[in-house]
Order: sequence, then C-alpha cells, then structure tokens
Amino acid sequence: MITAAQMRAARALLGMDQRELAERTGLSLPTIQRMEASDGVIRGNVDSLMKLIGGLDEAGVELIGDGAPSTASGRGVRLKFQS
Repeated sequence: MITAAQMRAARALLGMDQRELAERTGLSLPTIQRMEASDGVIRGNVDSLMKLIGGLDEAGVELIGDGAPSTASGRGVRLKFQS
C-alpha cells in the first residue's frame, strides 16, 4: 500500500513533478493527480498501483509501511505515529 502523502514525499525526494512521474510510470497525468489528491491510502486498479510503485522503486525510492524497518541505506521519509 502507498498513501498520497508517501507519493508526494517520494516525488519531492526525487525532485520530480507530476508530469515526469506520469511519463516514468506509463500512467496519465490525471491519474497521478487523482492519486495524490486521495485522502490516505491510494485507491486504484492493481495494474496502476504496480506501475506507480515500480516506477518509484526504479527511481530509487523505498516505500516503508507502518511499523516496518527500512531495509536499505539512504535517505527516506516516515511520519511518526500520532496518538
């Protein structure tokens, strides 16, 4: 799973705009915009989500799930749990 906040943070780390992410992933710009406008976990068809996650991975971003350790070295983003 990937959240809209993770997606925006990943793009920011890569210095990539929405159009470039769309081109890299083979998704349309409106699809990228809709995903980033989501509230919380991004919803979409499996193919689109796999393209998104694969494209971010290929560009050098590791997605870290809730409570999961980072398995690679390098910079990353994670929000602290708010109680």
